[in-house]
Amino acid sequence: MSLAGLVALVSLVPIGFVVWSLIQAGPERARALIFRPRVGELLLNTGFLTILTMLACTFLGLGCALLVERTNVVGRRIWGPLLVAPLAIPAFVTSYGWVSVVPSIDGLSGSTLILTLAYFPLVYLPVAGALRTIDPAWREQARSLGMGSIRSFVSVTLPQLRPALLGGCLLVGIHVLAEFGAFQTLRFSTFTTAIYEQFQSSFASTAGNMLAIVLVGCCLILVVGEYLLSRRRTARVGAGSPRVQEPIRLGRWMAPALLALSTVVIGALVVPLSSVAYWLGLGGPAVWTSSVWSAAAATLKIGAIAALMVTVLAFPASYLAVRRRGVVSATTERISYLAGSMPSLVISLALVTVTVHYLKPIYQTQFTLLVAYLLLFLPRAMVSIRAGLAQSRVELEEASRALGKASFVTLWRVTLPLAAPGIATAASLVFLAVTTELTATLMLGPTGFRTLATRFWSLTGSIDYVAAAPYAALMIGVSVPVTFLLLQQSRRVLGR
Repeated sequence: MSLAGLVALVSLVPIGFVVWSLIQAGPERARALIFRPRVGELLLNTGFLTILTMLACTFLGLGCALLVERTNVVGRRIWGPLLVAPLAIPAFVTSYGWVSVVPSIDGLSGSTLILTLAYFPLVYLPVAGALRTIDPAWREQARSLGMGSIRSFVSVTLPQLRPALLGGCLLVGIHVLAEFGAFQTLRFSTFTTAIYEQFQSSFASTAGNMLAIVLVGCCLILVVGEYLLSRRRTARVGAGSPRVQEPIRLGRWMAPALLALSTVVIGALVVPLSSVAYWLGLGGPAVWTSSVWSAAAATLKIGAIAALMVTVLAFPASYLAVRRRGVVSATTERISYLAGSMPSLVISLALVTVTVHYLKPIYQTQFTLLVAYLLLFLPRAMVSIRAGLAQSRVELEEASRALGKASFVTLWRVTLPLAAPGIATAASLVFLAVTTELTATLMLGPTGFRTLATRFWSLTGSIDYVAAAPYAALMIGVSVPVTFLLLQQSRRVLGR
């Protein structure tokens, strides 16, 4: 309980930063800094981009999931992994790949295209999972009532997909609001690029803090909107039918379906990978310098430490949320989720402000960087660990205690082995996120500390695409196995 409370206390730092910034600025100055033309311009840019990307990801993710899960499209087992693989490529690497092929790509349209290709798997993955678990009896009953294919899909299937669609859309929206590297490459101004420019020019200024507050407000609008829209649930009594659904035969639509899936895979996967391969071939063996390997070692080391630390610290709060449900555990959990929904730029600004003013000895140290990773990725770890604990039978723990085993022994010999798949998934998710994290590492990393992401960022900033290629290749190489491990884990959970 005390460890979970300590973690929740640390999670309050970015929330306290937002409140402190408003109080420090005062109502008049805050109003003047927030309600100005520049903020309106950024709000329009960020708002339009977020809405367009969410709509495009929904259309693409839902369409691909329907083709792969509901039809007899050729190569169904291959398309699934190919459509999830873009998750292993950070958005700023995808933008690097596309700018290498089409140097003129930029602005709102270019950013929407790149972010859609980078983030549509966030919608595809949950929707595909939901489609596998939907009872075919629902559709059969709708058809028996005289509904056509389209009407039965809209009236029966789509409402059951709503939680997966809304959850995926929320993730896409939060990722778009927090994205920074891709926008710099595509020369498109949003709140994140403006806040980073303010940070570079005048450190943690009041103007930058006010922009961060508006950005947090945008995130809260998304979270509250998703909560309100997802309150209506569709459920059934019983475990459902274990029957395998009969795939819809495409017939003459097979060729267009294959063309559509191929276009998506080429845009999201082939273009960035072939660009990296092209620049690697152009540079030859000379690009694999000692700096590349030292950055890779630093990335793996900080990723492993962060994965271990965040998973260990996420376990107490997750355990309380599942086994000791109450006001305290619910409050602890909500505080962690609220802090985790904030963009990394805001969390980094909060930690910079706190360490510079009150904890100078730990400013720009690996400890502060690890705290930032904890705040950013704690919710991801908690979601996975909670799922693992919820699937393990509490009766086995009660039987262990009834046999006279101490609580710690029961935890070590019963609870942890049962929840091990969820714990492993949590550690993998955190490791994957840390190896490609850019903003917090740029702002909080110690002087001279270089990861694959920060070295790639500095080299692409100076248009040295050849030297940046090995860093991109290693980031993708590290991420691919973990991404497919997560895909296999999600399929095991669904019994596929």
